[in-house]
Amino acid sequence: MQPRKTDLAHAALQAHRAPLDLRQRRALILCDGKRDLAELGALLGDDAAPLIAQLQRDGYLHAEQPDPAPSPSPETTPVPATRRRSLLAARIYLLDMLALQRHPAAARLHQLLQATRGDADTVHALRLALAQLPAMASDGYVGRVRERLREVLPEPHLAAVLDAPLPA
Repeated sequence: MQPRKTDLAHAALQAHRAPLDLRQRRALILCDGKRDLAELGALLGDDAAPLIAQLQRDGYLHAEQPDPAPSPSPETTPVPATRRRSLLAARIYLLDMLALQRHPAAARLHQLLQATRGDADTVHALRLALAQLPAMASDGYVGRVRERLREVLPEPHLAAVLDAPLPA
């Protein structure tokens, strides 16, 4: 199953004041119709399946295939209880956040981040995007993006992305 956003979800994400908590917003952003439940579980944590199911019941998501049974099957790999930190997850998240912005600079930053291949280039592109995001979005939005990046970035990259000043 590859959940996809409905029109209601798109409207809720644009409103920023919809009755969604941060976790639900993250899930909706990541549900692009290309990621399956296993990928979403790796990005969202061990409660991804119930979260996705709830968003489907509320009309925010739809999928071509029916929901899987709630009990784990032998084929599914359980997601560890600890949160995984991944530079790739941070990159995907920020790509999705930039895609939501209606600003020419966001489109350029999206292209730059999407073209990165190595860790050093990805870290640099993440830093650039975070430095320019306040000019495109509200302080609360920028704060939520930084908070999520603090959760998913690997420890060695936290200071380089979130705290280091950009070179002149």
